[in-house]
Amino acid sequence: MRFIQIIEYRTRRIDEFNALLDAWVERNAGHRLAGRSVQTRDRDAQDVYLNIVEFPSYEEAMANSNRPETAEFAAQVAELCEGPPSFRNLDLLNEWNFTD
Repeated sequence: MRFIQIIEYRTRRIDEFNALLDAWVERNAGHRLAGRSVQTRDRDAQDVYLNIVEFPSYEEAMANSNRPETAEFAAQVAELCEGPPSFRNLDLLNEWNFTD
């Protein structure tokens, strides 16, 4: 079953955060476990962002979380955030793609 993780965080240093994120994505090319990722900004809450990451399964997501590269990235971005991130762990039950 596909799995989606939503990571919410607050930072006033989004450019630095994104530089670290871009470097992490580049370093992990060819052996990423996530299938898709979207970064969003909350229009109603200043400096609040959400990353929505889709994995083939919960197990793949947990394997990604346990990778040393992921732990290193998390430690680096934690220094740029105001407080710890919050996580939502979601099993994907249905999906609709509307084109009309």
